[in-house]
Amino acid sequence: MNNAPGSCIELFLAFNRLALQGFGGVLAVAQVELVERRGWVSRADFVELLSASQVLPGPNVVNLALMLGDRWFGWRGALAALAGLIVVPLAIVLALTLVHDRFEHVPQVAGALRGMGAVAAGLVLVTALRLLTTLRGNRLGTALCAAMAAAAFGAVALARWPLVAVLAALGPLAIALAVWKLRP
Repeated sequence: MNNAPGSCIELFLAFNRLALQGFGGVLAVAQVELVERRGWVSRADFVELLSASQVLPGPNVVNLALMLGDRWFGWRGALAALAGLIVVPLAIVLALTLVHDRFEHVPQVAGALRGMGAVAAGLVLVTALRLLTTLRGNRLGTALCAAMAAAAFGAVALARWPLVAVLAALGPLAIALAVWKLRP
């Protein structure tokens, strides 16, 4: 059985911690913080919640925070998790905006921003690699999941197709494969 946060304040502090650690790449830190460090959700449960959060409109990690907060403390928990996720980072971004306006012409500032983008991409990749083990229990099987991931990567990263077109093509195919595999 998974642990649960003891209060809305603990939930707020946990989401604040992961938001400040994963500036620009919170999802990777969320998996480490919620699954590995705190043990509030299992790896499989995290993947299920993440899947649901990707279908809902809005940022994935915000949807995840709202679902988990609601699970443990209802609307108060959802609000606490959301506030923990956005309040302090919002203040930091506003302060950095003021600083950037003053120093945007400095080449080191542009280089630092490019470096932060690379770090965020690396965090997403590490999260994907850590969550690969959950594919063993997926009904589609490892081979089909890998084929869909490879097709999406090839289309977006290599062929430079628009993400909307890739989702429009691969989404119905993935749904059809899931229906086919799940039929009795």
